[in-house]
Amino acid sequence: MYLGLDLGTSSVKAMLIDDAQQVIGVGHAAMTVQRPHPGWSEQAPGDWLRATEEAVAALKASHPKELAAVKGIGLSGHMHGATLIDAKDRVLRPCILWNDTRSHAEAASLDADPRFRALTGNIVFPGFTAPKLAWVKNNEPDTFSKVAKVLLPKDYLRLWLTGEYLSDMSDSAGTSWLDTGKRAWSSELLEATGLTVEQMPGLVEGTDRAGTLRAELAEKWGLGSDVVVAGGAGDNAASACGMGTVAEGQAFVSLGTSGVLFAANASYLPKPESAVHAFCHALPKTWHQMGVILSATDALNWHSTVTGKSAGELTGELGDALKSPTGVTFLPYLSGERTPHNDAKIRGAFIGLGHESDRAVLTQAVLEGVTFAIRDSLEALKSAGTRIDRVTAIGGGSRSCYWLSSIATALDMPVDIPADGDFGAAFGAARLGLIAATGADPLSVCTAPETAETVEPAKGLTSAYETAYGRYRALYPAIRGI
Repeated sequence: MYLGLDLGTSSVKAMLIDDAQQVIGVGHAAMTVQRPHPGWSEQAPGDWLRATEEAVAALKASHPKELAAVKGIGLSGHMHGATLIDAKDRVLRPCILWNDTRSHAEAASLDADPRFRALTGNIVFPGFTAPKLAWVKNNEPDTFSKVAKVLLPKDYLRLWLTGEYLSDMSDSAGTSWLDTGKRAWSSELLEATGLTVEQMPGLVEGTDRAGTLRAELAEKWGLGSDVVVAGGAGDNAASACGMGTVAEGQAFVSLGTSGVLFAANASYLPKPESAVHAFCHALPKTWHQMGVILSATDALNWHSTVTGKSAGELTGELGDALKSPTGVTFLPYLSGERTPHNDAKIRGAFIGLGHESDRAVLTQAVLEGVTFAIRDSLEALKSAGTRIDRVTAIGGGSRSCYWLSSIATALDMPVDIPADGDFGAAFGAARLGLIAATGADPLSVCTAPETAETVEPAKGLTSAYETAYGRYRALYPAIRGI
């Protein structure tokens, strides 16, 4: 058996799989986010340990014999979080999370240093780790002076599991300190934020052995000795391992709270000016690119709150047959945007409203707005040298046939719907645990799920969608100044 631990923003998920990669059981435990000031987003790392204990305890209660057979553990976690510990491994302050924007000034300052884009292949976004440390240095100097190690969230979990200070390449690529092409920490970039390589964890590949489970925890959970813990991955790379998106030309679109267009690459293809994320993948000698939008299903959930109708009721009013755009356009920038604008201050808008614009018209515009934001990411990936001809859809929004038809038409490519199953980050983490424990070939393990259905572009609406996308593209520069 193999265990995947996925540290999410709102919960920890523990997934148990067997040698045949069949899911045997799943345990969950909820967590909350603290927002003490506008733009702040924090969690207490101790909550991660509590939630992991609860999730594993749930598995132990339902599958004690299977849990006892675990030989490998893989880790996944939300990226970019700044977990600061002192020389005695004590947490110095709450972790500053990926969606915290307090360090926007520090991010702009670091991004103005050309070395950051040149070495990391990415814009320095406010959500990344380096500007967070610059903020701590500027605003909490006493805390900064005590920092012995900076750990990403899942790697603090690893420290508790194994006693090791280690991180994997995919997660570390989101810090703004990694030389992404060389897959190594950059002493230059660390020095620019007042840090040294010694304050960073060691680096491993996601498939490597990265410690063994502490005897105390193994006994408590009913596991044997010498349980291998894999390097693991950041959440999107882990999801890609779960989806089998690991080879050149493979891609998925994730319609979750945020939206992601993820493409695997056999080589390093940075283009930071496009706001495409160019990161290391969890597998050796593999990279990936991501276009990221900050509000995907979040935009529909906002619309749901305003209208008092559930997301399912709203999309149900549209039916399954795709409609031509109405002329009402929605910009889904409810909390700013990453790809392609890198604009934390921009906000959303409805444009083109008329007396005839009823609730269904607004719902259609919301879905199209998110669709066109994903099309923006596709254009950005194309400009960075990536070519894809089909995508697999995952995430809660992929349950809407209408939305998938909209995406297929806007991207002008087939959208595959995987067969029933859970192929997300916890499953990908469990796969990495299997590889690290057994030495199995990563490509033979990280295979794609069977396709249950394929949604083809609505060819009769391609022209109308192209016109509507052109209108959408023209609106960002029109509202940016206001």
